[in-house]
Amino acid sequence: MSDAVVAIEAVWRNESTRLIAAIARVTRDIGIAEELAQDALVVALERWPEEGIPDNPGAWLMTAAKRRAIDSLRRSRMLMPKHGEIAREIEAQQEQLGEEMDRALDQVIDDDVLRLVFTACHPILPVEGRIALTLRVIGGLTTAEIARAFLVPEKTMGQRIFRAKKTLSEAQVPFETPRADELKPRIASVLSVIYLVFNEGHVATSGDEWMRTRLCDEALRLGRLLVQLLPGESEVHALLALMELNAARTAARRGSDGEAILLPDQDRSLWDKAQIERGMVALEHAQRLGGGAGYHALQAAIAACHMRARSAEDTDWERIVLLYDALMQIAPSPVVALNRAVAVGMAQGPTAGLDALDMPSVASGLEGNHLLHSVRGELLTKLGRFPEARVEIERAIALTHNARERELLSGKLKLIANSGARLHAV
Repeated sequence: MSDAVVAIEAVWRNESTRLIAAIARVTRDIGIAEELAQDALVVALERWPEEGIPDNPGAWLMTAAKRRAIDSLRRSRMLMPKHGEIAREIEAQQEQLGEEMDRALDQVIDDDVLRLVFTACHPILPVEGRIALTLRVIGGLTTAEIARAFLVPEKTMGQRIFRAKKTLSEAQVPFETPRADELKPRIASVLSVIYLVFNEGHVATSGDEWMRTRLCDEALRLGRLLVQLLPGESEVHALLALMELNAARTAARRGSDGEAILLPDQDRSLWDKAQIERGMVALEHAQRLGGGAGYHALQAAIAACHMRARSAEDTDWERIVLLYDALMQIAPSPVVALNRAVAVGMAQGPTAGLDALDMPSVASGLEGNHLLHSVRGELLTKLGRFPEARVEIERAIALTHNARERELLSGKLKLIANSGARLHAV
């Protein structure tokens, strides 16, 4: 792969969301904005290998997208009434066209991406459509990655995203941050998708890297903007607390070669103390607003338990089990049940953890997910049931799509093999 192609891919990962958001502010259509941004990417793929990488690749892509936005709006005058209206406005101000488009596209204000999130989370879309579309245009995830995250076929997810774009376009949904009574109905969806973007950054579903820190940073930026926009919403503060506390461990979650390091093995001196403090303050704020029992607040409280512990052994696992019990009451899901089983295993022993793991609420919902087999393998290892543990870890390896996670699981497999060999020697 040439240096130019590598550079293009890196720029696209870093700039695509802001690029799409900026274009959508002008075209008023997310689908068209995404197409124009990708057109600019195609031009870069054609020209950069020959002409060299520009000094400011992001600005180059923005300029290329801007030109295509202008051409598209002019052409659409003859094709679609909605875009024709925009085109007529442009044609009526020909002399100011370049200057106005420069202001619209080059001066990307901080909440353009937030506007994009709120637009993608419009109530006109079903919940699954809102989440899928936002992960696509905000998180930059491929359709295949989103499909794996939601355990559905890639074709199904592709159709879901296509329908969401089409619905927004046909309904002429405005590209804006809603006001007053229109704002609250979208908050839950917006919080959900921002957290999903963060989670994809925290542990990538696929690829060669354990984390996608850009996604974590973007989710945190959006969370901080939401706190400014909605200072009285407890769950907004709770989500920010959850992300701050989890992001505080970033430096300790990867080794010198980028390898994954799980929570029990992390050097806690590397945790960002200032970020932990910000997270704790945000959690306290959420609790003062009366939202201590909310979905994100409970998860933030779990993260806070880990932050307060000097070691994995010192962690208040009993309290964490209680917090997961509360989560299962308000938002039951296979993933919550899986995490609860891990906590039960730490608090009450691996046998209790296995019992919790084998409950229908876990096994039936995570069939085909590598995490289920990974956790079961870990618990079986602690019980000395090495042959069974090896089978589970091998299944987990076969199901994971992340190279770093595969390395981690392969390391566990070697430890199991060594432990089994020592047992036989005894």
